[in-house]
Amino acid sequence: MARPRSDIRPRLLHAARRRFLAEGVDGASLRTIARDAKTNVGMVVYYFATKDELFLAVVEHVYVQLLEDMTRALRAPTTLRERLTAAFARLGAASDEELEVIRLVLREALLVPASPRFAKLLARFRQGHFAVLLQTLADGVTDGELDGSIPLPMLMITTFAMGGVPQVLRRIARDESPFSLLPPPPELAGQALELLLRGIGAPKAPKKPAPEPRRATKKR
Repeated sequence: MARPRSDIRPRLLHAARRRFLAEGVDGASLRTIARDAKTNVGMVVYYFATKDELFLAVVEHVYVQLLEDMTRALRAPTTLRERLTAAFARLGAASDEELEVIRLVLREALLVPASPRFAKLLARFRQGHFAVLLQTLADGVTDGELDGSIPLPMLMITTFAMGGVPQVLRRIARDESPFSLLPPPPELAGQALELLLRGIGAPKAPKKPAPEPRRATKKR
């Protein structure tokens, strides 16, 4: 078999990402993806045996760099707050290509959470950013910066919900209200972590000391 052109694989990944976004993974056909990439179905199968394998490659193509950047942020020799702030600010600065893959992953999570390909995706995430974030939070518990009575999985879910989700929403919504009112990624990460670590309840005003009772004066 003739050696394939070296740029075919990235063209296939690009075409597949666009088709998966427009039609869903199950709705997109390999033939259409091959046509968009200006090649044939045989070449698609040469690189990716199944459509699920192609989907996972689309995610991995972007995920590997995002994971590397977030790992570097979370393992920096700084405070827990600074590490989490840097990691979530990086998520808020996601490129258009990264944002498209995030949307693909969210769609899979909502529509086909029981599918074999989503199970493989979760397995990859458990080895990737799940593991790095869990270790960061475990270090926070060890250092006394986080409440050790809370299970680590709950700490991870809460941390991502407070720190990661606002960044993704802001990035997806762009200038649409109300998310257009959110600050830039670094400042947003800092505010989100402040809410996470302190809670959203209004601080209680200090109680005023009760006035001393008046002493009765004796009549003369």
